[in-house]
Amino acid sequence: MAKLLIAFGLILVIVGVIWLVFPNAFTWIGNLPGDIKHTSGNTRVYFPVVTMIVISIVATILLNLFNR
Repeated sequence: MAKLLIAFGLILVIVGVIWLVFPNAFTWIGNLPGDIKHTSGNTRVYFPVVTMIVISIVATILLNLFNR
C-alpha cells in the first residue's frame, strides 16, 4: 500500500510540473469527441463521458502494473 501511495504521489508531482511548464498540455481533457455539452440559455450541462473512460483505462493499467 505504501508503494502505491508513493507512486501516486510521484505521478501527481510529475503531472504538476508538466502542467506548470506547459500550461496547454492538458487542454484535451474534457474536450474529447463523445463528451456531451449542452447549453440552453443560462444553463450549461456537461458530461465528460469519453474523458472518464480514458482516465479509467489509464488508472486500471497503472494499478495493475503496480500491484504485480
